[in-house]
Amino acid sequence: MARVSLTRFDGKTAIVTGASRGIGLAIAHRLRAEGADVVLTARRPETLDEAVEALGPEHALGVAGRADDAEHQADTVAQAIERFGSVDLLVNNAGINPSYGPLLGLDPEAARKTVEVNALAPLRWIRQAHEAWMAEHGGAVVNVASAAGITPAPGIAFYGATKAMLIHLTAELAVELGPGVRVNAVAPAVVKTSFATVLYDGREEQVAAGYPLRRLGVPTDVAGATAFLLSDDADWITGQCLAIDGGLTVSGGIG
Repeated sequence: MARVSLTRFDGKTAIVTGASRGIGLAIAHRLRAEGADVVLTARRPETLDEAVEALGPEHALGVAGRADDAEHQADTVAQAIERFGSVDLLVNNAGINPSYGPLLGLDPEAARKTVEVNALAPLRWIRQAHEAWMAEHGGAVVNVASAAGITPAPGIAFYGATKAMLIHLTAELAVELGPGVRVNAVAPAVVKTSFATVLYDGREEQVAAGYPLRRLGVPTDVAGATAFLLSDDADWITGQCLAIDGGLTVSGGIG
């Protein structure tokens, strides 16, 4: 188990979107373990309540809503500041992939919704946090992209295209918001979560064989890297996208 500082994020508040399970919840647990107060968002109040209870209600708050809803974004930021006094850290983890299959068969409405949630919503979350707190006080942002945004990924190609957009937005925002706010991204390959089950269910060993490290990811793999990029240990890193992929993107792409 990785050694965890209990004080690295003392006095800081983090918002983590899409955090009731999987990667988002693992990130929230890691940040809380290192001292941060955490504000979690997700669509379902009941799963948020469970997550907050596990994290400790005195240091965690759940705000239910859709990640791409502007009122929900503003309300979450306001509640974070009211409850904990700041919004120092933001993790844009919420994402969707409603379409599988070839690009030429893509439903236009599904495509528009995927862009809205995976790329435009993170941009608006950053704007909300920046206007309410980070512009004056500074902060750090991590956008959860995907290895599919780095290398072709048949079957989830449009999802990958939206994540490529998010990676580029990350670099552009790093330029615009520096020096006070750092903006980075992580790009996981297949991580064993319910969101990604369709990519490995029933053939995990076969899928993992394409990775140099010969295993799929788990949520804590992403959580540790995200915590690093949010921390002062990464104080001279901005505009970067860190592939968390067991070596997949350097060995021939996503199979």
